[in-house]
Amino acid sequence: MTDVAALAGVSTSAVSRTFTPGTSVAKSTRALVLSAAKKLGYRPNAIARTLSTRRSHMIGVVVCYLHNQFYPNVIELLSQLLQARGYHILLFVGNDRGPGDNATDALIHDILQYQVDGILLASTTLSSLVAAHCQAAHIPIVLFNRVASVQSATTVESDNFQGGQLAARLLFERGARRIGFIGGVVDSSTSRDREAGFLSGLSALGLPLFATAYGDYDFDTAKAVAIDMFRRPDPPDAVFVANDHMAFAVMDALRGTLGLRVPEDVQVVGFDNVPQSGWGGYELTTIEQDAERMTHAAVEALLNHIEAGASSPAQRIVTPVRVVERSSTRPAV
Repeated sequence: MTDVAALAGVSTSAVSRTFTPGTSVAKSTRALVLSAAKKLGYRPNAIARTLSTRRSHMIGVVVCYLHNQFYPNVIELLSQLLQARGYHILLFVGNDRGPGDNATDALIHDILQYQVDGILLASTTLSSLVAAHCQAAHIPIVLFNRVASVQSATTVESDNFQGGQLAARLLFERGARRIGFIGGVVDSSTSRDREAGFLSGLSALGLPLFATAYGDYDFDTAKAVAIDMFRRPDPPDAVFVANDHMAFAVMDALRGTLGLRVPEDVQVVGFDNVPQSGWGGYELTTIEQDAERMTHAAVEALLNHIEAGASSPAQRIVTPVRVVERSSTRPAV
């Protein structure tokens, strides 16, 4: 850095600012520094900077269910938003069905070895013990699309309860009366809240839940439970599925295995509004959770926690949902 500064005729602090994301430096100074760095073959050492500043500008991201089309989109948005702010993600793929109280805990211990500035957990949660350990280390945690079981972590989620209510009312208004529900992982907050909202919506309309099953947010499992649900002598005439990924499997089972028509014989509503839900093979009516809005909120919350440190209180951020109607439900009369 000293050699670059001497060749460019600037201070070493000017060289440092040139290679530090988010800092201010004059265009003429930047041009001189970059030209000198190119001649000398100089590249800043991010690891060395971490040692001197105690900031890695790395965010540890743990995500489960990458087969669910919602999360690759979220990871792309996260990467773009964080990179624009001078941060990068260190991605870990978790397993929300592992042994013990929480399969994510061991992963978080691994992440902490990389001196990340913050952690974002997507579609998974953590134990109170590990949350306390991160808090003591001044590493903030944001949970994305999950509700925290601990008070020290900020959560960002869509209004899953309202989404369930919207699905119930939509199917009722489209003439369905024998309405089933296929949930995700039984103990996940998203599936619980969507089911609770759905039950609330049905109750307000004077309807019982006609049938229920759980597909573990897995394509093959959802397909199998849908076949069982609709092979009964008195099958449902509609089904609300806890995410689009499973809803695609349900529609494949209805039309392919069982020879039923969607929406004439069975109406289907999903949850997420992933891009594939608009494809011609599905045209899935769904409850949209706004991935872009949720991701922006998660990044802002996490970076605010990083900057404010221990003085920043945990928050629960809930974003609104809306119905997106397509041809898997009947048109309004």
